[in-house]
Amino acid sequence: MSTIFTKIIQGEIPSYKIAENKDFFAFLDINPNAKGHTLVVPKKEENKLFDLDESSYLDLMRFSYRVAKAIEKVVPCERVGLTVIGLEVPHVHVHLIPLRSMADATFGQKQKLTNAEFKAIAAEISKKFK
Repeated sequence: MSTIFTKIIQGEIPSYKIAENKDFFAFLDINPNAKGHTLVVPKKEENKLFDLDESSYLDLMRFSYRVAKAIEKVVPCERVGLTVIGLEVPHVHVHLIPLRSMADATFGQKQKLTNAEFKAIAAEISKKFK
């Protein structure tokens, strides 16, 4: 059975896409810790980060790096935090979170954004990614 992330990648579930290539897909988290909170996932379903082969792992980090640099250009923040927890969905995913304080990294405080805000921030980050 496909994960929710595979369904997003395949367009079965809508998303606010930031970037993609043949192996990876980046999109805004719809329950963000902060404006610009982005998820980066491999297109190939793999449950755990360290089950990826070394080459795929390194490619995921390179792709995440490029997305994080685009986020930094658009979202005012002290830095972009990176975390990989992966308990919510059995599909490897990297959280890239614009951080202004430690509270942004705790997953206990969520931001509410409108559809228009999601679309605007996704478009801005996507433009800087290219």
